[in-house]
Amino acid sequence: MKDVKTKLVIAGSVLWACSALATEVVTHPAVPMDQLTVTQLRGIYSMRQQNWPDGTAVRVFVLPAKNQLHQAFAKEKLQMFPYQLDRIWQKITYSGLGAAPVVLSSEQQMREMVATTEGAIGYIENSDELSKLKVIRVTQ
Repeated sequence: MKDVKTKLVIAGSVLWACSALATEVVTHPAVPMDQLTVTQLRGIYSMRQQNWPDGTAVRVFVLPAKNQLHQAFAKEKLQMFPYQLDRIWQKITYSGLGAAPVVLSSEQQMREMVATTEGAIGYIENSDELSKLKVIRVTQ
């Protein structure tokens, strides 16, 4: 019986991992970075890093909190839960210390806004169609 339970747990884990969305961090092509650490990415998405190294303002775009791609991005790339991001953004907004990221309605809108907004950063589902976007590698 114990072997059956173990096999079921393993099978469930494999299915969950296969169904999880793979995300890519993307920026406007002119952003002067090719990779970011998880810490740097968290700094950007917690709205602490306001400028890129060349002085260009960082423009952060996200999808709604309930969106599966947003949830996958938060967990996979930021190694945070989406509710933690929401709390950070609420604190910044309500304290008057800054603004929350721009919430977009779809992945297609994310692609368009990041491609056309100087200094923009966002995320998309892993895809072959990456024209007009720069993929940023996230490292530990």
